[in-house]
Amino acid sequence: MKKDLLTLADIDLNDLENLFDLTRKMKAERGKSNYRPLSGKSIGMIFAKSSTRTRVSFEVGISELGGNALYLDESRMQVGRGETVADTANVLSRYLHGIVIRTFSHQGVEELAKVATIPVINALTDEYHPCQILADMFTILEYSGKVKGTKLVFTGDCQSNIANSLILGAKLTGMELVFAAPEEFKPRADVIGNASNISWESDPVKAAKDADYLYTDVFVSMGFEEERKMRLEKLMPYQLSMAMVKAAKPSVKILHCLPAHRDEEIAAEVMDSEYSIVFDEAENRLHVQKALLAMLFDR
Repeated sequence: MKKDLLTLADIDLNDLENLFDLTRKMKAERGKSNYRPLSGKSIGMIFAKSSTRTRVSFEVGISELGGNALYLDESRMQVGRGETVADTANVLSRYLHGIVIRTFSHQGVEELAKVATIPVINALTDEYHPCQILADMFTILEYSGKVKGTKLVFTGDCQSNIANSLILGAKLTGMELVFAAPEEFKPRADVIGNASNISWESDPVKAAKDADYLYTDVFVSMGFEEERKMRLEKLMPYQLSMAMVKAAKPSVKILHCLPAHRDEEIAAEVMDSEYSIVFDEAENRLHVQKALLAMLFDR
């Protein structure tokens, strides 16, 4: 495994299998194990965006592994007042043992990781959200016993950080990934490349046919508030609806990375239905990230 996790392109299938094996063990042994690979280590958590799941899951995970989590508000750091990313990376590398960062610019995170001599974990940028997709795929593994060959349909904004990371996850695992979106929100061809297991469909109900999993995310992500009216107008026909659920397999499961805006990107009756496993998915952020931290620091 590489020093950093910036996107899912940073791990291979063997890394993924080892990560999920460790995740399964850590989840089963939570509260019972004395395994503390972060003992004596301090992890800086740089946040430029509001957060519930990311902050809490990482802080709890770092603590349970014996480490010390430092919450760093990017707007109150000198990098928010003009200090270069490189200078910040050099300084933090001398204080900390690792960095978790949730921010806007993916390029900035790449620059941080390039200069830093300590591991950097991308906890979300505008382009990629690898930790979320790792949790998603682990949840699929728990419910289906496999990831390869399962059909996941993502509906809505298919150019988002979730969509981009799902593409990398599908390329890594062989999962069948179908995107449902209007033309202007089609997935990025440069991210898909020549992958034959990834496709786009303009009709969301048709896309959902025989799906094992249906997935969506907010239509208006942080940083895109000025486009709210346009996005809702274009994307509301792609709401994760009961019509999509009925087109999928009878055993279909519903995923959402949260927070959910009921009756926007997902119908309330779907979000709260027996098909929904979104809170299992959210819980798995903790377990997967603990395993990721352990793999980065216990080697």
